[in-house]
Amino acid sequence: MQAKSNTVTAESLVQSARALVPKLKERAAQTERDRKVPVETVADMQAAGLFDVLKPKQYGGYEMDPQVFYDVCMTLAEGCMSTAWIYGVIGVHNWQIALFDPKAAQDVFGKDHKTLIASTYMPKGQVTPVEGGFKFSGRWGFSSGIDHCDWVFLGGLIFNPGQPPEYRTFLLPKSDYEIVDTWHVMGLKGTGSKDIVVKDVFVPEYRTHKASDGFMGTNPGRDTFTSDIYKLPFGQIFVRAVSSAAIGGLQGALDTFLEFAQVRVGDMGNKTSEQAPAQLAAAETALAIDEMKLILHRNFDVLMSKVRAGQPLDDIRQRLLFRHQASQVVERSAKHAYQLFSACGGRGIFLDFPLHRYMTDIMAARGHYANNPEQFGRNFGGYLLGRDNTDYFI
Repeated sequence: MQAKSNTVTAESLVQSARALVPKLKERAAQTERDRKVPVETVADMQAAGLFDVLKPKQYGGYEMDPQVFYDVCMTLAEGCMSTAWIYGVIGVHNWQIALFDPKAAQDVFGKDHKTLIASTYMPKGQVTPVEGGFKFSGRWGFSSGIDHCDWVFLGGLIFNPGQPPEYRTFLLPKSDYEIVDTWHVMGLKGTGSKDIVVKDVFVPEYRTHKASDGFMGTNPGRDTFTSDIYKLPFGQIFVRAVSSAAIGGLQGALDTFLEFAQVRVGDMGNKTSEQAPAQLAAAETALAIDEMKLILHRNFDVLMSKVRAGQPLDDIRQRLLFRHQASQVVERSAKHAYQLFSACGGRGIFLDFPLHRYMTDIMAARGHYANNPEQFGRNFGGYLLGRDNTDYFI
């Protein structure tokens, strides 16, 4: 594995992730049994600088384009999708912290630049405005990788008379929350996405971030963290952080299938490599992976080009298109993973055959709110037909 150095490039980071893949495969069974990614794996990712891709340079980050971050995530998923999932979720927080008042980043990284932030953005927080900030309570589910983190982003709504509810993200230290182990699931077992409980703690105003600022690009940190990447809409960045692992997981499933199918002879004497369903499954999966990666890169090439040219990101139709494309990734990946599984015959159902792990992990990712293609497809289609946009997380 390549150690972090002063000459880090996009290529070297992806190569570092690539070098980790064999280790991740070896640790996959342990990851599932423990229901969390091993401490050693997180340490390996830290040593390789993988969490620094989107982090502000003031705190040891690289401020690289999002495409690098997603390439690392997809590569890790070829070895273990649970590892890639927590990397995507935790890693994107090092981008979001730059949207807050700069004092928030100093709270998190001031003593240790390697500090990690978890999240669960459900709007479950009970919020009471008080002098200097808010009293905050609630219970949230699905905090991926929380065992490895010292801070957490939590969602909450502020209700003002005569106005729509105002969504904010609240940043809390570990001392302010309790972790409740509820994570007994069929896929993404290693993400350790446990519940978070908060009981009447104080959150200062500067440790909150308005969703409206993320949509409009009017973030409090914009004058301090001036890199072009922090001018992108939060909605575009985050939804790819929870879908891109599925593309890498599908690649892992395809690699597993190809290794198996090239040599396998079934009980009836038929070679899998000569069977039409196997051939079509391999071809169509490889095609889907290529298309999904191309769309991902194209979309962020477009957004970054606009930002660098000083152009506004006010094309709602384009942002809705990109949003819908992100929402399709997991369901599309799940269909192809099942196609590969079906072409394995009876061998596919055995626990020592890793393809089913990729498949169930991808299926579990479909449960995330952001990965619902029907909801976001209907909104995009309605907009094309002249109806008002109803989604501002774009």
